[in-house]
Amino acid sequence: DFTPAMVMGIYDNLAKDVPMNHFAVGIVDDVTGRSLDYDPHFLLPEERTVRCMFFGLGSDGTVGANKNSIKIIGEETDNHAQGYFFYDSKKSGGLTVSHLRFGPNPIRAPYLIEQASFVACHAESFLEKVDMLKNAAPGAVFLLNTTWGKDVIWSKLPREVQEQIIAKKLKFYVIDAYQVAKDTGMGNRTNTVMQTCFFAISGVLPKDEAIAQIKKAIKKTYGKRGEAVVQQNFNAVDKSVENLFQVQYPGSVDADHSRPAAVPKTAPEFVQNVLGPMIAFNGDDLPVSAMPVDGTYPLGTTAFEKRNFALEIPEWDSSTCIQCAKCALVCPHAVIRVKVAKPEAFVGAPADYKTVPAKFFKEFPGHDFTLQVSPEDCTGCGLCVEACPGRDKTNPNRRSINMVPVQPILEREKANWDFFLKVPEMDRTLINPNNVKNSQLLQPLFEFSGACAGCGETPYIKLVTQMFGDRMHIANATGCSSIYGGNLPTTPYTKNAEGRGPAWSNSLFEDNAEFGLGMRLSLDKQEEYARELVKKFSDVLGDELVTALLTADQKSEKGLAEQRKRVEILKSKLSGDNSPAAKDLRELADNLVRRSVWIFGGDGWAYDIGYGGLDHVLASGRNVNVLVLDTEVYSNTGGQASKSTPTGAVAKFAATGKGFPKKDMGLIAMAYGYVYVGRIAMGANDAQTVKVLQEAEAYDGPSLILAYSHCIAHGFPIEKGLEQQKLAVQSGHWPLYRYNPELAMAGKNGFQLDSKDPSIDLEKYAYNEGRYKMLVASDKGRADMLMADAKKGNAARWNHLSFLAAQKDAD
Repeated sequence: DFTPAMVMGIYDNLAKDVPMNHFAVGIVDDVTGRSLDYDPHFLLPEERTVRCMFFGLGSDGTVGANKNSIKIIGEETDNHAQGYFFYDSKKSGGLTVSHLRFGPNPIRAPYLIEQASFVACHAESFLEKVDMLKNAAPGAVFLLNTTWGKDVIWSKLPREVQEQIIAKKLKFYVIDAYQVAKDTGMGNRTNTVMQTCFFAISGVLPKDEAIAQIKKAIKKTYGKRGEAVVQQNFNAVDKSVENLFQVQYPGSVDADHSRPAAVPKTAPEFVQNVLGPMIAFNGDDLPVSAMPVDGTYPLGTTAFEKRNFALEIPEWDSSTCIQCAKCALVCPHAVIRVKVAKPEAFVGAPADYKTVPAKFFKEFPGHDFTLQVSPEDCTGCGLCVEACPGRDKTNPNRRSINMVPVQPILEREKANWDFFLKVPEMDRTLINPNNVKNSQLLQPLFEFSGACAGCGETPYIKLVTQMFGDRMHIANATGCSSIYGGNLPTTPYTKNAEGRGPAWSNSLFEDNAEFGLGMRLSLDKQEEYARELVKKFSDVLGDELVTALLTADQKSEKGLAEQRKRVEILKSKLSGDNSPAAKDLRELADNLVRRSVWIFGGDGWAYDIGYGGLDHVLASGRNVNVLVLDTEVYSNTGGQASKSTPTGAVAKFAATGKGFPKKDMGLIAMAYGYVYVGRIAMGANDAQTVKVLQEAEAYDGPSLILAYSHCIAHGFPIEKGLEQQKLAVQSGHWPLYRYNPELAMAGKNGFQLDSKDPSIDLEKYAYNEGRYKMLVASDKGRADMLMADAKKGNAARWNHLSFLAAQKDAD
């Protein structure tokens, strides 16, 4: 029952008579027996160490703000300081924890803080998932960023949180940093607001001095991004303190709910017992014996994670919807889905569940159309709203899908989502995914990834898995796509009701193309051996089945389905034969169904480090499909320049703007003459995107698809990602085209230019983005010179592409 203050009092009395080096003081938790995180400095009245923990949401700026805070404390006060920063392996939207120590004596302590005098929660959803107050020392300060006001927040806290606040007698403060950030033009970046509140509460520096130092750090950190950004941050600082409130709470617990389990009770046992603790950030407590002996983990586990951190989610207005499915297409996390089914499939739906007649799916007369959002998996990026062409005629500002606060509709939409999942998926053999709306009737086999909210890469991956996922093998280069694609504890790649889904693996950054080629060679060899065995068993299988197996047309979903049925018949006929050859054929028979091999990676891999291998693989002539998710920068490692970075863009290793053009991978690959090449930008032309993917996969040879992928590293509001893609095409920066070797081999012009002549100045596209604007702020003369060079390069490239497109077919 002793508090730190009581221990210090005992120490003071002892110190009067006993030399300091004759005894030591420690504090031990009488329940767990663990030594608590109090080093000797804390126990000396004149030499106390302050410990602070900040729980932030990835990309909200918490870590950057705390790095500035510890620098301010270490440089502008007499305190010694220590900072340690924990990052979730996910992208934006993951958990970050900042551990800060400071005090008058040198810090000689482990990095991880176990008992903190200040705990800040920068995203209220974490209270429902993470037991952060176990780290709060008695009497500590607890700062919460919440949309609930100071008068109602207490009733919204889980029971466990109320109990800890009362038992530890915490000083409880709240602020709606989201609203302050929104009002001051900061978007979703609450870091400056929360940093200001920390200094206001902690008293490390006098208020005026603290604010001055914060503004000094802001100027240093954001000055290169322009005066407007600096002033927005200054305004956020000024507005923060007046919106900070202390909560007076009762002496008893009155919560109506407890913290939910990390994963639903309906989840498989392994997910509950192993992945659940990892999701709750208690994975370090798991014994080694809990790990899979062979290292295998189940698929589709992101469906159990339910991060639930979006403040706003899309809501469907069925009365104005034109059923184009563009919102589902562009959703980076596959949280918006559409289905078409007969009316009886919706019997028993929740009262608020929405369906309308499927007017724009003429292939399915008498069917109903439904659109549903998974509310707990949505990241609130808003790309769906930007993509929606539907309008309310009485209110042009209202679309067929609109962002609304999540809390009032959360429980309703959770029930609707659960019902939606029970509605049968459409028979793939009835769908021709030759347009956007039809493609979105196919089940995505990549869902709820840990990619950044509004990611420009994942919509392409999701679409590929919808079209080909039940027969895909994926080699994934290290980078963003490998981090959100296959890191513990969960994986977004999943399977359909028949148990089919992508086979995914990641090797190294530098050898991914060769890794994918190895998959192709192995599959081809297995198919070759299976075909040999089929012929040997013709007397058992029958000539008709053998001929059908070996000559099947598998270019359509119907053809693939028929071949799968033949394979099952083959296995059945050989079920009683235990000869080595029969066993081999049963094991290899699935290879008689056409496989689709894909190689995924970013521009850092494709243009730079893995280029030698990629060139070798393209030159091999083998049937592989390469999807380059081109963000024009090394996104995963912090924004370094790649050979794809364009002229004039600022990046690490190109701090004064890149002085030469980006590498033209498309033209290089086309020079082989037998490589299919497509350049796509979903936000500019989604129909062309679908067409290129279809043509590339159907081509029996190597294909290279260059996909424009907007990124938070570009420095603009991510909800404008699709608009930026469109402007990139309209300015001539990213021409859309296709090169089909089959047409060239038939004597026709295989090159098709799919975008129109540039219609806007390059500046209209480029100067929407921080990576270009920051050079204008730091060196306008060089920015003007590089912009002029970029325009000349764009014009020359467009003239060359136009020349290729104008070539006449051979006689």
